[in-house]
Amino acid sequence: MNKGEPGAPVKVVAQNKKARFDYHIIETFEAGIVLTGAEIKSIRANGISLAESYIRPERDEVYLLNAHIKPYSFSSDKEFDPVRKRKLLLKKREIDKLRGRVEQKGLTIVPLSLYLKRGLAKLEIGLAKGKAAPDKRQTMKERESKRELDRALKRGK
Repeated sequence: MNKGEPGAPVKVVAQNKKARFDYHIIETFEAGIVLTGAEIKSIRANGISLAESYIRPERDEVYLLNAHIKPYSFSSDKEFDPVRKRKLLLKKREIDKLRGRVEQKGLTIVPLSLYLKRGLAKLEIGLAKGKAAPDKRQTMKERESKRELDRALKRGK
């Protein structure tokens, strides 16, 4: 299958598992990300962490902050900053929508996953609302009951 075809495979490189635990995801968006050559090579080698990262709109642009991309081992760039501010590529109406919802309703924007699609790095971002402690306990209970059900089904085979 060619990279340009619509059904081209998607390779998930990094996920922010903590985001789905800490937040209710209201809406998701797909954003491109501006990277240097050494950064994309490092990402292709699974050298990225989204664990403590977040997204902030500034003026008419949206930026990914605090995402850690390991320095590419074969790069000659001595000034490499692993947690630099990276611009996200979204349509103007998507940026306006995100900025409006964050300012008015007190929501936040979190990165959910980074993946390679047709050779390009894409970031799935989510408009999210923070969970309270009881919601987190409920999530943990649901996860535990699902594990127990899976175990029981496995034993039953």
